[in-house]
Amino acid sequence: MSNIKDIAAKAGVSIATVSRALRQPNLVKEKTALKIRDAIEALDYKPNMLAASLRRQKADAVIIAVPSIHNPFTSAFVQGVENVARENGTKVLLALTEGRQDLLDRHYEMIAGKQADGLILLDVISPSALAGQTPGDDPLPIVLACEYDSAVDQPRVRVNDLEAAAEIAAHVASLGHRQIAILSGPSAQRMSRDRQRGFRLGLRRAGIEEDDALVVGGDYSLRSGVAGANALLDSKRKFTAILCENDEMALGAIHAIAARGLRVPDDISVTGIDNLRFAEFANPGLTTIALPNEQIGEEAMRLMLDFAIDPDGARREVVVPHRLIVRGSTAAPTPRI
Repeated sequence: MSNIKDIAAKAGVSIATVSRALRQPNLVKEKTALKIRDAIEALDYKPNMLAASLRRQKADAVIIAVPSIHNPFTSAFVQGVENVARENGTKVLLALTEGRQDLLDRHYEMIAGKQADGLILLDVISPSALAGQTPGDDPLPIVLACEYDSAVDQPRVRVNDLEAAAEIAAHVASLGHRQIAILSGPSAQRMSRDRQRGFRLGLRRAGIEEDDALVVGGDYSLRSGVAGANALLDSKRKFTAILCENDEMALGAIHAIAARGLRVPDDISVTGIDNLRFAEFANPGLTTIALPNEQIGEEAMRLMLDFAIDPDGARREVVVPHRLIVRGSTAAPTPRI
């Protein structure tokens, strides 16, 4: 049986364009819409029965499951989901998991009860129903955001965290730094593991051997940035720059460095990743990798809408772009007399 991928190939357009033509035909040019209609007729396309069932009994609502609402990244992500959901007449329900499997599973049960049509997951854990999937089972209406298991065939939207981290590490190395510390995030998160690998890759590309003694773990919070920077300073190991896996830890590190009577970037350069709204207004402004947090939410919601049309043929991955932003927290190392 043909699916949305076949329609896209036959019409010579993207899967996203076919999905848009089926969801919101008024947003597609008439010439393009005609190609898609011709392809649908030629292939005798019929939407997946699961999708048809969802349309007949749908709640017009999706759940966003997040571990916490305190991270500024989360608020921008939720706004992005809401932007696209509102355009498509869909309600957004926010579920806090606190990282607990039982709470996440309870929220997912709302889908079986027809209280919601799908789940957008911004969390390390995943519903137990997903772990119980076997080949041949109907796909579950779950979209993964940022954290994902490459062995799980669920739609996902992500950043290339490895290359993003490698790029900012290369920037610091290009300024002349050779003794570079790392503040890493929770090792249980794929995002954190990719960013640490990226830092190491960027340093190796610049001919710098990373020093494991200059790697300190954190939990992405401001306090762990303070603690991590203090641990590095207390170690008496020499370093002239700190690569932090997110902006919050970077700002915590800047605070700790200033409290020791040292200056950023004169004594130590500091970088983050995220470009949260307050990164620009830090003192000094934070050099970071800008991630399109709101766009990540928008793409996650579009993947969910695609899934409702054709679970088998919908896109499986969207990788959003990142961008290096250089501000005052990085500079060439100051020569010591």
